[in-house]
Amino acid sequence: MPISRKFWTWTVATAIIAVLVVFVGPSIIGPESMVGSKNVLTTAKMIPLPVDGPESLDWDPRGEGPYVGVTDGRILKWRGSDLGWVEFAYSSPHRGNCSSHKVEPACGRPLGLSFEKKTGDLYFCDGYFGVMKVGPKGGLAEKVVDEVEGQKIMFANQMDIDEEEDVFYFNDSSDTYHFGDVFFAFLCGEKTGRAIRYDKKSKEAKVIMDRLHFPNGLAISKDGSFVLSCEVPTQLVHRYWAKGPKAGTRDVFAKLPGYADNIRRTEKGDFWVALHSKRTPFSRFSLMHPWIGKFFMKTLNMDLLVFLFEGGKPHAVAVKLCGKTGKVLEVLEDSEGKNMKFISEVQERDGKLWFGSVFLPSVWVLEHQ
Repeated sequence: MPISRKFWTWTVATAIIAVLVVFVGPSIIGPESMVGSKNVLTTAKMIPLPVDGPESLDWDPRGEGPYVGVTDGRILKWRGSDLGWVEFAYSSPHRGNCSSHKVEPACGRPLGLSFEKKTGDLYFCDGYFGVMKVGPKGGLAEKVVDEVEGQKIMFANQMDIDEEEDVFYFNDSSDTYHFGDVFFAFLCGEKTGRAIRYDKKSKEAKVIMDRLHFPNGLAISKDGSFVLSCEVPTQLVHRYWAKGPKAGTRDVFAKLPGYADNIRRTEKGDFWVALHSKRTPFSRFSLMHPWIGKFFMKTLNMDLLVFLFEGGKPHAVAVKLCGKTGKVLEVLEDSEGKNMKFISEVQERDGKLWFGSVFLPSVWVLEHQ
């Protein structure tokens, strides 16, 4: 029986695709290069943790720390190389099934951390419970706010405190999905994220920006005049004017060269943004339309999805933005992921940059003047 022309066509096409994947695959799916970036994150010092996912970092008013929120629902404190990491606080009293590597909803998931300098209280966003608070002595955290305008807060992400006004701001990344569904919230195309203002005196929560597509990082300007919220899939940093002649309005502050996680203000008033990854062909395609993202979520396992989204090459990127104009001032990378990858936050402190990771059991420190 003769072999059909269709069979030969299919065989040749398959062979060509296989050759392309083997020999030029990385150049097809790999992340975009960045002009002017410095590949210096390879030299950062790594500090290991006994638990995965130090997503965010902060220091208490005495300068001790950093403190980090990790996968098993706890806040850990760094006591230096001699004492290492010690437990400081935790989100939930239900500690029986908490895992060092897998998030359990009953245990909570601490994300963005912010110390209030005048009281020593630590506020943090929990990806399941809302915004939490724990006193200077640590222990079990208490809930501060878990709803806004009659609607449940599903995915509190990052926050920042305006101590002069006695308010804080935070992102609710989705009104449907918790932290455990982070990739679905990212790829589904639903613009249900919100930036929220909470008045600690009146205990009133108010939405200041809505219809955001997975807002992640949030920070307040040095003078408190505006609030920034990083909308991840669009790579936009939105600005809400809290004070001054533009109060109550919003605009776009910056366009990022990749997909943001947390954003942190420096002492001088600029901002560091941690990028989960740069743009890749797969990420651009999967975000073209919601049905494409949903299709990949249903057909690909999570490891493969992350691999493709990272361009087959997990890496680390930190971007510094001018606090006045939003202009990119500096880009630091570990472009091959040799030392750092999956970073979630960058904090500038005493001539050093500190980095957290949403997945890995590590923080990193880089001398940076």
